[in-house]
Amino acid sequence: MATTYEIISTAQGRHLKITGDLPQGFHGEQQGDSWVCPLDAQNAAAVRQAMPWTAPTTVGLKKSIGCGDRLGLATPGHILAVQGTDMFPVFAQQSIREMERSNRTPQNVMDDATFGVLQMNYQSGFGSDADHLKNIKAIDDCIAAGFVGFTLDPNEHVDNAAHTDDHATLQQKFDSLPWDALETSADDLKKLYIGNTPGGAIDEEALLRATGKYSRAIAHVTKLARYIASEFNGQPYDLEVSVDETDTPTSPAEHYFFASELKRLGVDFHGLAPRFIGSFEKGVDYIGDLDVFENDFAVHAKIARELGPYKLSIHTGSDKFSIYPIIFKHTGQYVHLKTAGTSWLEALRVVAMHNVPLFREILDFAIERYPTDRASYHVSGDLSKVPANPADSELPDLFEQFDARQVLHVTFGSILDHYRKPVYDVLYEHNDTYDAVLKKHFDRHIAPFQNN
Repeated sequence: MATTYEIISTAQGRHLKITGDLPQGFHGEQQGDSWVCPLDAQNAAAVRQAMPWTAPTTVGLKKSIGCGDRLGLATPGHILAVQGTDMFPVFAQQSIREMERSNRTPQNVMDDATFGVLQMNYQSGFGSDADHLKNIKAIDDCIAAGFVGFTLDPNEHVDNAAHTDDHATLQQKFDSLPWDALETSADDLKKLYIGNTPGGAIDEEALLRATGKYSRAIAHVTKLARYIASEFNGQPYDLEVSVDETDTPTSPAEHYFFASELKRLGVDFHGLAPRFIGSFEKGVDYIGDLDVFENDFAVHAKIARELGPYKLSIHTGSDKFSIYPIIFKHTGQYVHLKTAGTSWLEALRVVAMHNVPLFREILDFAIERYPTDRASYHVSGDLSKVPANPADSELPDLFEQFDARQVLHVTFGSILDHYRKPVYDVLYEHNDTYDAVLKKHFDRHIAPFQNN
């Protein structure tokens, strides 16, 4: 009898059903001619060993979309959306911050993606993204879990004050830069950058701002990137660098400086996430003038093509429908759209559809938690604008309302701390609905990046 694998749901939860002899590496309980196996790390590792297409691969410069999954149940719906498109999916994606808030580990994230890919028999390949990594400990944990894609986040080393510092302060900061770590000198750096660049003219003042703002971040990225390279020892991996979570936008000249310095220091990266102008808030469309955005973004895209090419990565990229055509127009293939919390909101949509009392409890709880939980997010949602006491028929409209979306978005960790089991119970019972709403939602994200 040929061995077959199937993800099934029972009264005890979801399991892996193996029909035939139990292959080496798996463990489970025999039931007739089948084995019912837990969805744990041992069995996930055995699945990847038996079926290599359930393990992540490198993405490289392929046009791609990051499909973050805070619950570990969204991969089937994501697969339904990406099938038949030319956007390469990244299914195993979550930041360390979000893992902590959802009580997950890098191994959980990887294993959930593996089981989702197995469930859908998806053999077209997918990527992984250990997102917003800040230190070697986090890198080690993600490498051990099987990640082959990494996003380095040096934002704690970005000096936003340099955006407005006076000349004397900038000069003092320049003189005190970690020149040994940067492997250059003040004179050599001035000779290299002062003049015309694809990012616009860089005079001495502009260079002082760029170095003051980003040079310590560049040194930190270089340290972490070299560590990853040494761990992979010639084997392929993906690397992205993100400075999107800063207070001030990355000017084209600063983008040119940042990317050029990484290249000078031998950092081989596939993607860069600048802090673009305008406002990229969680769960809602772009806020800002579209013409101003396009003029600025076009220069960023030109720099990425000329210095790389490398992909521009659009962080907090979900639901930014008004700028997707602009982004695709100027990047073409060289783009990565990163989403995360939007799949969580679609999960809550399913809860609202099938368990109204539970959703109302969650909404009240989220409103209570929002003033605290919003602290580490860039959001402007106003509690006073969240519709009060909506009728049951009006609950779906909350997922189209700016303020309600942000309230439900950023409180996900607190919600899971209090309502984890009932939320999962609804999604287990209505997994087909969750898959369908995810497909519909992600179809809207992917369509603007297709050539037809």
